[in-house]
Amino acid sequence: MTRVIAVTGKGGTGKTATTSMLMRHLVKDDNLVLAVDADPDTNLPEALGCKVEHTLGEMREFMLNERDNLPPDTNKESVLESKVYEAINEMDGYDLLVMGRPEGSGCYCYVNNLLRGIITRLIKNYDVVIIDTEAGLEHFSRKLIPEIDDLIVVTDGSRRGMQTGERIRQLVNELETKVRNVYVVANKVTESNRDMIEQNAKDMDLRLLGAVPVDKVIEERDLNGLPLFDLPDDSVAIKEINKIANDLNL
Repeated sequence: MTRVIAVTGKGGTGKTATTSMLMRHLVKDDNLVLAVDADPDTNLPEALGCKVEHTLGEMREFMLNERDNLPPDTNKESVLESKVYEAINEMDGYDLLVMGRPEGSGCYCYVNNLLRGIITRLIKNYDVVIIDTEAGLEHFSRKLIPEIDDLIVVTDGSRRGMQTGERIRQLVNELETKVRNVYVVANKVTESNRDMIEQNAKDMDLRLLGAVPVDKVIEERDLNGLPLFDLPDDSVAIKEINKIANDLNL
C-alpha cells in the first residue's frame, strides 16, 4: 500500500524545508518515493538540490489547448496520462513531479477532473508519496489527491501558528476530505518556547508530532541558496526529523 503524506502550513513556516528533510530520510531507507511539489512557487527542487525539465502545468496547458484538435475517437485521458508521465523527473533515488503554475486564464476544471484519476493510479507505483502543498487552504477543496494518510501542518512556535493548525484540521473535517491523521510539527523551536508550544498544542487538542530546533546550518544554507537534502547527520534539525519519521513508521 502506498503511504501518502502531505505537508502544509502558512508561508514562511518551513514546510518545504520539512518536506526535503523527510525526503532525505525516506531516500536513505531505500523507499520508492515520489515527491510532489504542489506549490506554484516551486521551491522544492531547489531545497532538494535538483533541476526539473518538465512540469505538470506544461502538460495541463497542452491538454487545455489541444483537446479540441484531437481526433474525435481519441481517449483524452490516455493522452493526458502519457503527458503526466513525461512530467515525472527521475532523480537519484526518487522521482519528482512539479505541478507548476497555470499559464493561461482558462478554466482548468476539465483537465483537473481527468488528472484526479490519473494521479490516483500514478501514486500506486510508489511506496511513499510526499506532497509539498501550497500555502493556504484552497487545494484541499480541489481534492486533486483524494486520500491522504498523514497531513503534517508545519507551524512556528507561536500560539497563532498553532491556531492555523487547528483551522486546517477543522477545514479538513468540514470538506469531508479523506485524511486519516492530522499532525502538527513546530519549526524553529528554542529552549525558551518549547514548553509553551507543547502546552498550546495540548490546549487545542493537536497531535504535536515533533519540535524542530533552530538550526544554524539551515539558516546559512537558506541565505546562500544551498540545498537541504544533503544536510549532515549531526544537524539538530535532521535528528528531530528522523525521530518524527520513525514515529510515523517511515
